[in-house]
Amino acid sequence: MNPTIASFEHRDENVAMRSIWKGAISFGLVTIPVKLYSATEQKDVTFHQVHRKDGGRIKYKRVCSIDGEEVPYSDIAKGYELPTGEMVVLTEEDFAGLPLTTSRRIDVLQFTPADQIDPIYFAKSYYLEPEGQGAKPYVLLRDALERSGQVAVVKVALRQRESLAALRVRDGVFVLETMLWPDEIRKPDFAFLEEDIDVRPQELKMAESLIETMVADFDPTEYKDAYREALQEVIEAKVAGKEIVAPEAPAEPGPAVDLMAALRASVEAAKRERQGAAQAKPTGRAAKAKAASDGADEEEKVPKKRKTRRSA
Repeated sequence: MNPTIASFEHRDENVAMRSIWKGAISFGLVTIPVKLYSATEQKDVTFHQVHRKDGGRIKYKRVCSIDGEEVPYSDIAKGYELPTGEMVVLTEEDFAGLPLTTSRRIDVLQFTPADQIDPIYFAKSYYLEPEGQGAKPYVLLRDALERSGQVAVVKVALRQRESLAALRVRDGVFVLETMLWPDEIRKPDFAFLEEDIDVRPQELKMAESLIETMVADFDPTEYKDAYREALQEVIEAKVAGKEIVAPEAPAEPGPAVDLMAALRASVEAAKRERQGAAQAKPTGRAAKAKAASDGADEEEKVPKKRKTRRSA
């Protein structure tokens, strides 16, 4: 067995989406049955731990640390370790009495402007699809939410965990953004925040100038995961038996000695890059104007066909 092939797992990118939860949006007295789908997926090259010699998969056994015996899954419980090192064992009966809703509802609690929710609270994104007779009330709430300019703050229970979430509209579909609780957000406690660091007005102005020079509409398709692509090329080369050539790592720039000079140079470099990009690929109005001009030129080049009279 080839150990290289055994350690690489390829994922089909065209796998159909599957619903992972069914429930209903509860909006006042209106109930909207929906299906829930993961809206994102981590694109990564996955590996298995294998035996270097023959590529065999490495497997693990569930072994008790006290008696050394292998434990079947049916005998495994959840344990909470105390500061003393003692273990509190919890059973299914202990969890049954907890106030976790099992109604499979997405309860709308309030509506609020989107800019009042700090993005740091967002945890995971899901799509909601209407099910059965839920299409009309789904579209009604969707359109009303879009016209209001608000997002819905909701509460939902997924995978044995109750979460706050934000319900918003993207491309005509409801997106459910699960949120962290306030006590799950860490407070930044860094020494430099207590220091009195003096920033000169000239430096601030130059930094603002650099920001203005680099302002552009965000287009995520302009970026790619270069590391993942390079890793896939390495794997394909190994499979094909090719020689692997490591590219030279670019030199890492050191810290700026003269902050003002570095900012000024950054502004000039950003301007040159922006000008070069604008010349190479017109965008926005320029692109539309160029396309219209090109179309007009093509029409002039193609002679118009004369209508001919059919002979009787």
